[in-house]
Amino acid sequence: MSVASSNDCPHLECVGEITKEELIQKSHGQCQDCKVGGPNLWACLENGCSYVGCGESHADHSTVHSQETRHNLTVNLTTLRVWCYACTKEVFLERKLGPHAQLPSAAMPISPVQTPSPDPKAPGSPTSLRVPPAGTCDDLDMETEEEDELRTRGLTGLKNIGNTCYMNAALQALSNCPPLTQFFLDCGGLVKTDKKPALCKSYQKLITDLWHKNRNSYVVPTNLFQGIKAVNPMFRGYSQQDSQEFLRCLMDQLHEELKEPIPEPEDPNQAVAMDDSPDEDNHSQSDDFQSCESCGSSDRVDSEGPRVPEDINEAEMLISEQNQNNRDWQKEKNLINNLYRAGSHGDLDKDVDTTNESRPIISSQGSIKAQGRKSVPSFTPPKSKRQRKYRSIISEVFDGTIVSSVQCLTCDRVSVTLENFQDISLPIPGKEDLAKLHSSSHQTALVKAGSCGEAYAPQGWIAFVMEYIKSWFWGPVVTLQDCLAAFFARDELKGDNMYSCEKCKKLRNGVKFCKVQSLPEILCIHLKRFRHELMFSTKISTHVSFPLEGLEMQPFLAKDCSAQTTTYDLLSVICHHGTASSGHYIAYCRNELNQLWYEFDDQSVTEVPESCVQNAEAYVLFYKKSNDETQKERRKVTSLLNMMEPSLLQFYISRQWLNKFKTFAEPGPISNHDFLCPHGGIPPNKASFVDDLVMMLPQNVWDHLYSRYGGGPAVNHLYVCHTCQNEIEKLEKRRKNELDMFVRLNKAFQEEESPVVIYCITMQWFREWEAFVKGKDIDPPGPIDNSKIAVNKNGHITLKPGADSGQISEETWNFLHSIHGGGPVVTVRPSVSHQEAETSQAEEKIEVETRSV
Repeated sequence: MSVASSNDCPHLECVGEITKEELIQKSHGQCQDCKVGGPNLWACLENGCSYVGCGESHADHSTVHSQETRHNLTVNLTTLRVWCYACTKEVFLERKLGPHAQLPSAAMPISPVQTPSPDPKAPGSPTSLRVPPAGTCDDLDMETEEEDELRTRGLTGLKNIGNTCYMNAALQALSNCPPLTQFFLDCGGLVKTDKKPALCKSYQKLITDLWHKNRNSYVVPTNLFQGIKAVNPMFRGYSQQDSQEFLRCLMDQLHEELKEPIPEPEDPNQAVAMDDSPDEDNHSQSDDFQSCESCGSSDRVDSEGPRVPEDINEAEMLISEQNQNNRDWQKEKNLINNLYRAGSHGDLDKDVDTTNESRPIISSQGSIKAQGRKSVPSFTPPKSKRQRKYRSIISEVFDGTIVSSVQCLTCDRVSVTLENFQDISLPIPGKEDLAKLHSSSHQTALVKAGSCGEAYAPQGWIAFVMEYIKSWFWGPVVTLQDCLAAFFARDELKGDNMYSCEKCKKLRNGVKFCKVQSLPEILCIHLKRFRHELMFSTKISTHVSFPLEGLEMQPFLAKDCSAQTTTYDLLSVICHHGTASSGHYIAYCRNELNQLWYEFDDQSVTEVPESCVQNAEAYVLFYKKSNDETQKERRKVTSLLNMMEPSLLQFYISRQWLNKFKTFAEPGPISNHDFLCPHGGIPPNKASFVDDLVMMLPQNVWDHLYSRYGGGPAVNHLYVCHTCQNEIEKLEKRRKNELDMFVRLNKAFQEEESPVVIYCITMQWFREWEAFVKGKDIDPPGPIDNSKIAVNKNGHITLKPGADSGQISEETWNFLHSIHGGGPVVTVRPSVSHQEAETSQAEEKIEVETRSV
């Protein structure tokens, strides 16, 4: 699809003469209907018409004006992009606005342009996909003409709304992290969530206000504060809190709301039928890994198992047949039971290993097709549903990996663990610790152990002696490099901290080493200044010197670390003044536009020299990777865009990856999976806002980016994926069938006066199943796991006292088990107590008769 040019749109003849200065003057005005201000006001370009209206972010009066007056052309006064309502595409006004008119005047990110549409079609239809705008220099964050005006952005204060300096300092520090801020400003289409309290929307609004061109002196962060209090009760009230704990809580919640599943690589050896039942997935999952989001330990998920070749679930056949023929209800319940019993010994695939008869046979999506004999009292807990791996802008910006190695000093066995981190909490070493770190013997031991002794390789004895003499007069001279070395130094595990060796099967003395396996784009460092004892808290006020530029992490990397950029520059630092019981937080941040340092003290924003920052009492520091090569690449791509070469093909590229290209030192391979489904189309749920997710690039720019970074896939045509639509419809049908059948079976169970047997089910699994059938979770719950509510007494499985369980009928259990499998069967029999009562009454009667005789 070719880029629209001035000759493609016949309505350009209606445009009157207008200058760029006039458009900039109009951008400072308001919507003539609702009086709302910018950004993203739209001005009518019809000759003789001076109308200015708001866009889709408000009441969209610009579109109403076009429909009423038949004025087709309108220009966005923030980006100077022109939209034709009649042609429903973007056009360019080289003849009217001069050769540079199509380049937006903004250098810092602004809210994405909401392209107005007079008659938006229903999402899911291929015709509802509108043509995304072509990429320009603004999309690559290159400064243009209004540079001086833009330098004032990002200098808005935050009002203290009751001991909230800890929050204000943290928010200002995050706001000056370009990769994160640019995402919320440029990739608004991805800031969507149905999770409460929708903190990502509040944060996006706050960032937009902080970086608005017509900024206020301060902003009141009420909505975000209310949201964080709803997430964590610790922040309720008006007491002083810890800024680093607030950061962790905020970033965890943003990750939860914005996370998306990582697409799994397809197995080329196995073909997958696109229109198979959603209950079956023919991919082999033996190479999957499950990874906890809060920690980085990865365990191989062994979900291989024999498959049943049937295409339709037997329970679904029963349900559909019942809906068609309207069978008698009691007969239907009997059919479910018979079907369940038949399923226990039904026809299985011939390749099934008979040694696994007592275990559920699980398909790769977690559905259980058959079960072994139920008479075996021992039970193996079923494999849980397949764990997805997720990613978000938070994990992409802040996540790194540490590899920890523990060596047993008896058998020399080494165990290795990978852990993800979003920040590193560093100890502040004292005099004795510094002496050990700087000593020659300890340095040699560290180097032999593969730790970080090389961090002090350039430092000789003279420098060490000078620092030691200074410490007698001014206290210990501690650097950030010292704190890093103390954190990554080897740790001897002995005494009360002995290591439990799996090989020796005993507690042994050991040595622990840590190294960085992968470096994050932004390195968040937390200095442990506060010590919280049982009765009181203390603060370590030792000054820690830190570099503004050139923090080198190379000495702390693992040997097989693939990071090409290991140098970091300081973005912002959170400082705490006062004691452990009372104090005040401020933040020092470097403005990305003018590279000057500012002090953010609640509502007050003041420019400060670098020396003021270096003398600060740092608590949390944010460092960003520094790479000059990426800057050269951006300039190269900008020059390619300015060439305006005509190309036969236009390529769609992810806005999110473009944001990484603009702000990351190592953007990584091109990834278009955030707007593509596994089949290469647009997921139906993203069709209505796909123009917010993609950008259109000319062929020469795509060729350069692809040759430099690789990745993909290449996309020249956008269409809604019908395969995904069919899968969604089948999944909805399955959910409805399961929910309807459960409601009917449970209603019959409630009407039953004296059930012979009652089945118990774990409420943890039932809640997951309920979330699935109600559409809150996209994945089935996996096999039923009653192991937590069951206890084995004398070879019989009974209900554990006080267990979190629910009661269902035998028919309901058989129905759920026929679909999901699992176990073990846990029952209670009310009739047993009734029989015991009858027996005791008979014995009393016999005793009375004996006495009478």
